[in-house]
Amino acid sequence: YLQHETSVWLELTTLIIPGENDSTEELEQMTQWVVENLGSDVPMHFTAFHPDWKMQDKPSTPVSSLLMAREIALKNGVHYAYVGNVHDKAADSTYCHACGTQCAGHFAAKPGDWGAKRLSVKM
Repeated sequence: YLQHETSVWLELTTLIIPGENDSTEELEQMTQWVVENLGSDVPMHFTAFHPDWKMQDKPSTPVSSLLMAREIALKNGVHYAYVGNVHDKAADSTYCHACGTQCAGHFAAKPGDWGAKRLSVKM
């Protein structure tokens, strides 16, 4: 309903927890469902879990698991897939799904740039 019958902007974020929801099969099913039911243009964010408070029995999410989730999403037709809670400039930048040109860069990390805004990219 939200995606197809309203003008609300929709993005999905999935916290990837080792041993809980990081299997290739589950990521395949989830990303295929998103494309089939919500469309290819709904951005998906795969974020790293960090053990804290009542859930300290699981390890932190390896960057490789996040990159795998992103690759599966892209392979299955998600146009905008990102990783979060880790530093990976390539995987947290926006690219044109048609030609691959970077159209929005990573967030600026040092003072003097655009602060907390995305860095500009010349096209």
